[in-house]
Amino acid sequence: MFEVQLQQILDNPVLALSAALALLVGAVSLGRLVLSILTLLFDIFLNPGIPLDRFGAGQGSWAVVTGATDGLGKQFALELARRKFNVLLVGRTLTKLEAVREEINAQSPAAEVQHFQLDFAHPAPGAFLQLKALLEELTVGVLINNVGVSHDFPVPFHLESEERIHDIVEININGMLKMTHLVLPQMLSSGRGLILNLGSFAGHVPGPLLSVYSGSKAFVSTWSQALGAEVQAKGVTVEHLNTYFVVSAMSKIRKPSFFVPLPGPYVRAVLSRIGVRGGSNYPFTSSPILGHALANWAVDNFFSRQFWVMYSLTLHTDIRKRALRKKEREAAAVAKQN
Repeated sequence: MFEVQLQQILDNPVLALSAALALLVGAVSLGRLVLSILTLLFDIFLNPGIPLDRFGAGQGSWAVVTGATDGLGKQFALELARRKFNVLLVGRTLTKLEAVREEINAQSPAAEVQHFQLDFAHPAPGAFLQLKALLEELTVGVLINNVGVSHDFPVPFHLESEERIHDIVEININGMLKMTHLVLPQMLSSGRGLILNLGSFAGHVPGPLLSVYSGSKAFVSTWSQALGAEVQAKGVTVEHLNTYFVVSAMSKIRKPSFFVPLPGPYVRAVLSRIGVRGGSNYPFTSSPILGHALANWAVDNFFSRQFWVMYSLTLHTDIRKRALRKKEREAAAVAKQN
């Protein structure tokens, strides 16, 4: 039966051409899929990336880290000091800045460490001018735009507070723009520099019920790609880190897994693979750790954008229901005690 059907196709020029085109398209699609996963594996396991000495490691250069008192920001500060950068810590809470400074001094005594107190959501008058004056005294080789804030839990846009909307925009977008605007001129003047912008899968796949945060991270992604194209020929590397979950206070995840690393392994992977895309298809963007790279690759290669957006909606709706039930239990417990 199969032989008869095959012969009928071969005897009909239109059917034969259509079958040949279908096979060709299938082969090309499969080939692209195989090539993309092989490229991902090469990037993660073999591609060394750009060495940090190109940005002044061990040469007296400074790394500026925002949101440096907790989570990824703290880990970036510790690791950059270990890799022979001096470090300027920028954060909101003075006691935490001092604690991180002491930890770096104990771990990497050869590194110079300074800190600058700054509330990105509500900066004190003249704060950025003071920071500008400080930065002009330093040779900045690296800027880590890490500071960020999200919603407490998934919430419809019309129910979110104006204060939280303000904070997300000021911290996640305007803070990044202001910091980059402060350090980029001297990087361009020296002909070298590294700017790492912490992104999120919420900016890659729109996140219903986290719309403001998701939109802010989409801005980080698009702006990083545009800026990266502007300055790459002038020696400055801009990289958007398309980050999936990491164990942190923001993610509210405490237990690491294959897809959710601890801050330490994640930061070491980032700094070891500068300029390496990993699982990302976007320019000037990287997912440099295997779990995140595979997740990024899967989103880009399977199902439609509509599917992933609706999947995100379902996921966040469930998280919201559980968060509301938890708040109800906590309120009931307080009422009972009173």
